[in-house]
Amino acid sequence: MIIQCPTPHHDDEVVLLGHGAGGRLTAELLDRLILPALDGGAGPMEDAALLPGYRELVISTDSFVVSPLFFPGGDIGSLAVHGTVNDLAMRGAWPLALSVSLIIEEGLPLADLRTVLASLGKAAQDAGVPVVTGDTKVVGRSAADGLFINTTGIGQRHGSLHPSAALARPGDAILLSGPVGLHGTSVLSTREGLGFEGDITSDTRPLHRLVSSLVPLGADVHVLRDPTRGGLAAALNEIARDSSVAVEIEESAVPVPEPVAAACDLLGLDPLVVANEGCLVAFVAAGAAESALTAMRSTGEGAGAVRIGQVLPDGPAGRVSLRTLVGARRIVEMPLGEQLPRIC
Repeated sequence: MIIQCPTPHHDDEVVLLGHGAGGRLTAELLDRLILPALDGGAGPMEDAALLPGYRELVISTDSFVVSPLFFPGGDIGSLAVHGTVNDLAMRGAWPLALSVSLIIEEGLPLADLRTVLASLGKAAQDAGVPVVTGDTKVVGRSAADGLFINTTGIGQRHGSLHPSAALARPGDAILLSGPVGLHGTSVLSTREGLGFEGDITSDTRPLHRLVSSLVPLGADVHVLRDPTRGGLAAALNEIARDSSVAVEIEESAVPVPEPVAAACDLLGLDPLVVANEGCLVAFVAAGAAESALTAMRSTGEGAGAVRIGQVLPDGPAGRVSLRTLVGARRIVEMPLGEQLPRIC
């Protein structure tokens, strides 16, 4: 088994695998190169952006390069739909339309392409969002890895739900809609033939209906984020940074399925940094926490929702800490790169 190091030493300035992993290297690439070139403004890095001139419309775009194309619980087609729908949902938006662009490597079996497109179409239909435009390109052998998919989504925000990564407040309860680590370990096990495929299935699924259950809570819902690349650790660090707050979670409260824990133990991985594709973390006003949990648990996607921590009343801004099973505290760092590349 080969697990590539996301940050190999190199004397020249080159792009590393870890630059696309959603951790510190990604933030450096954005801050130093991409955003300055595009005249990107200051502010929180959200999962989706408000469409200029259209206050309640939200736009998000994403590219999917997961390897392998098929894994327990899903494939690159359904993942592309779910990932984009979920990015819209994290801004409190219902999906209205999707675009889909395909970059296909010469030699990809048509049977595989047919299966992926059928899965993509079914996922869009199940989510209730039409695919209204797209593009198809074919590149030579070895110029891609079978198939890459880019999707763009347009959504409309629910009138009373306006979450942002910059709105966490001292005293907020931190809620998690379900178990962590399923997607990343499922993909890795399939890719490397580790034998966990029978025990671990990706959690990839759309979350917009789960978010809709929180609409009655309105302004009490401060932050929503799906912990994809970089896992729960990256998501919490981004929120703590953008909101300038200190966050603490309880190790005993974070649901890690036994097969995921076993796989992470074997591979030396931290479940907190393993990617997820079907759960969300919510920061809500303390007084609304029980109502939020009840609402989330009323949906299939949020049946396992739990409270995992809080925003501290004071403490170093931007810090995330974990109270361990033995009562000690440790700092949860922003991942440098991705321990599991090509996960989404």
